[in-house]
Amino acid sequence: MLDIHGITCVFGGLTALDDVSFSARAGEITGVIGPNGAGKTTLFNIITGIYTRSAGRITLEGSDISGLPPERLTRLGLVRTFQNIELFGKMSVLENVMVGLHTRSRSGFIACAFKLPQHLREERRIREQAQELLEFVGIADLADMAAANLPFGKGRMLEIARALAVQPRIMLMDEPAAGLNSRETWQLGDLIRKIRETGVTVVLVEHDMELVMDICDTIVVLNLGRKLAEGTPRQIQENPEVIAAYLGDE
Repeated sequence: MLDIHGITCVFGGLTALDDVSFSARAGEITGVIGPNGAGKTTLFNIITGIYTRSAGRITLEGSDISGLPPERLTRLGLVRTFQNIELFGKMSVLENVMVGLHTRSRSGFIACAFKLPQHLREERRIREQAQELLEFVGIADLADMAAANLPFGKGRMLEIARALAVQPRIMLMDEPAAGLNSRETWQLGDLIRKIRETGVTVVLVEHDMELVMDICDTIVVLNLGRKLAEGTPRQIQENPEVIAAYLGDE
């Protein structure tokens, strides 16, 4: 689904990523882990067109997407959530999800300005789909609340619902469990599995090792900008180089 080929990123004299390669297979959950400063978020920023790579290329289902801007990638079905939640605080929870659905609406300026029948039909459909997505992530009862008033954990669910609204084929999640308590993290794991079951491929950067080992099919380990290991959760847990990188040799 997503292939990373020899990605290198240099900032001035600092090499943040050095010849990183791996693949995320369709219909699977791939975890990217590593100590702080390993280059995980930098990699996501390159994949999603926020940073410019120094070398290497990225392909999505065989098509080269290297350097494409985020809006082009979204139209191709690649979306991302961020560690720091960014919501439209003054809009309702439902309206936040509708924003995502509006990226694929077809009504033109005239139809919207004069509220023509096709626009009104489409708007009803968007509202219904937004409600369904809120039910999917478990916050349908908060649809009318202002997004700014949501507890942090519910805000994370809203961010995921809004990302799902653009009908992705692959979702990159940057530390989705950051700031969540143990119960919310458990619910997040269930939600990520549900997302995978709908046919969406998931790639996540995460520090919560219990979550990663529980839900991921494949794990890629970065350390100091290089790929240290790749394998199943069990293989990663038993890899002496990974253990040394996290805990030290002694």
